[in-house]
Amino acid sequence: MLVVEDEVIIRLMIAEYLREFGYRVLEARNGDEAKRILGNGSDVGVVFSDVRMPGSIDGLALARWISHNKPEIGVLLTSAHVAPAEVADTAPAADSLLRKPYTPNEVLQRIRGMTGGGTA
Repeated sequence: MLVVEDEVIIRLMIAEYLREFGYRVLEARNGDEAKRILGNGSDVGVVFSDVRMPGSIDGLALARWISHNKPEIGVLLTSAHVAPAEVADTAPAADSLLRKPYTPNEVLQRIRGMTGGGTA
């Protein structure tokens, strides 16, 4: 599991919450860092990413990159400002959009749904 979020407190909170439920969690502060992690062959089953982040690649572009380069990885995107239709058009890897604000439990339930209840 890879959590991609530029807001440090949010990233740390979600990553720690998922670890408490047995997920091995990697963290990235933006899409560029996430691409490096995924390109290094890290064992990641799901990417949970904010849509709007600084850097040369936002969450939508990251979802497209994953779809083309790592289609076996599920993607859960989050945003307070992006419409679900925008996410649906990005790539088949963009499985869903979780609207902000969300609770850690909502993230956990969505990821469990994507992984069949296992850890990713």
